[in-house]
This record gives sequence, C-alpha cells and structure tokens, in this order.
Amino acid sequence: MRTTSVAAAVNALQQGHLVAIPTETVYGLAANARNQAAVARIYEVKGRPSDHPVIVHLADSNQISEWATAIPEWATRLAETFWPGPLTLILPKLPEVGSWITGGQQSIGLRVPDHPLTLEVLRTSGLGLAAPSANRFGSLSPTDAAAVEIELGSYLADEDLILDGGACTVGVESTIVDCTASAPSILRLGAITAEEIAIVTGLDLIAANSQHRAPGTLANHYAPNAKVCTALSPACQGLIALADVPTPEGVRRLASPTTMKEYAQQLYAAMRTADQTGLTCIAVIPPEGNGLAAAITDRINRASA
Repeated sequence: MRTTSVAAAVNALQQGHLVAIPTETVYGLAANARNQAAVARIYEVKGRPSDHPVIVHLADSNQISEWATAIPEWATRLAETFWPGPLTLILPKLPEVGSWITGGQQSIGLRVPDHPLTLEVLRTSGLGLAAPSANRFGSLSPTDAAAVEIELGSYLADEDLILDGGACTVGVESTIVDCTASAPSILRLGAITAEEIAIVTGLDLIAANSQHRAPGTLANHYAPNAKVCTALSPACQGLIALADVPTPEGVRRLASPTTMKEYAQQLYAAMRTADQTGLTCIAVIPPEGNGLAAAITDRINRASA
C-alpha cells in the first residue's frame, strides 16, 4: 500500500498530485483546491459528475475569508464552536474562487477537519485542500487507509499517495449546514446535530433549499455492491445492527455496535466486509433516535435505495 509521511504528502500536493488524507469523518481524496488540473483529477479518479461540488478543507477558521464572503455572524459562531470537527459550512464564494470546486454554484463548502496529521499537512502546505471522500462516486466511503487502497488503488497514479492516519473516529461524513440564507438549514446529516446548531446560532433551522447541490445528498449513495435491506428477510446473508438485535441462524454477523458512536464508526467497514466476503444481500437495521442515530439512518437509507 502506498502510504506516506506528512512531508511527502505536502510535497505531492504542492506538485499537483493527489493524496488521500485521514479525517475524523472519512478519508478524503485531496488536491490543491486552487489548482484546476489537480482538482479535475479528483473528479476523474472518483468518476464524479462535474456539477457535484467538493468541500475545501482549511487549517484554521481564520481562513474562511480567503474563500467566502457575506459570512453571517452566526456562521462564524458555528465555526468557532465546532471546528476542528465534523461540520461543513456552505457560504457565498468569493468571485475569484474557481467554479471547478463549487460545481458551478456561487457557494462553497468549507470545514476544518479534526485529525492531527491532516491539520499538519494543511498548516505546513498553506493550501486549502479540495477533498471529497476517497471512494468511487456513490460507493462506500473509506474509514481507514486500507479501504482507500481497495477503492482507488487501481485509479491512482504512481505519484499519488495515501496518508495513513488510522481508523476514522466518527465514521460518517460531516454535517453540512447551508449558511447562505437568513437562518441555517441542514443539507446533510452528520455528527453535529440540529439541536446543537440551533443552540449555538440562537436561530430556528429552516427547510433546506432543494435546488442547492451538496455532497452526498443523492437518494442512492454510500452503497456497497451487496443489496442492502433495512429489515431482515430470508435472502439476507449478513446483519449489521445494534448488539441487542439477535442474529438469526445461518446469518453472518457483520457488526454489533453497542452505542451510536460505535455504529457510525463500524457501518462502512462492515458493509465493505460484506462485499469482500462475497455476500450479495445484507440487512442493516437503522437505529432509532435523533442526532447521530438520524445520520446513521440517513446513510443506511441511501445505501438501500
């Protein structure tokens, strides 16, 4: 596996190559966000449609003004509260920000990831990094370096690298909050909850703008090759569910999380195990509840669509 050091990762990114980077959510496939050719290679490697925006990762919240304008005060409070962390803010982009990272939209997604190696890469390189999940478009997001190699190894060039930062501590993609209106709205569920956003901003959340394109919001996404069912059926060969859900005879148990945090951490890896062991149909039982449970359920429903 083509794992590398921070110094080599920085050099590769500055030279216009791609580096898979660890974050607390999932691994991202990173390139210099101001290098149009490098970002185009992200789209090529992922097989990602050109009208799908990518999130730009920053070293510090002070860099927001280098990418965005008309930043609401309440959006600044969100950044100060949750960054570094699993929150992406959608803001009006500066005119000079390339449309190649925004999917042609007049807004940009920004976040500061919470992983020491990637923060070191960001600080050392001085770059903003475009970094969608390091998978083929629509497939399972990788939550460790080995999964990146499985997903993208045959698509990466010799100069492209993978920075191994261990297993992701959150395991599902960031919450995406639209900050382009008078009040926040959630475009993608994640570990940062609606309740937390409302408390920090002091505002009631509004309905999301259905015309706003954001990463990971297609009806079918984050899917393994195996068919995913949200309830057990006779066809199911594998099971992912909370530990108190019994495993029927003859069904392979793929994950038995005891908490929502464990469920999020184990979900994608367990689905990937199903594919690697040749299972063709698995049951993934959505957990009940709001917050992270709702984000997990969102990913399961998209995988089963």
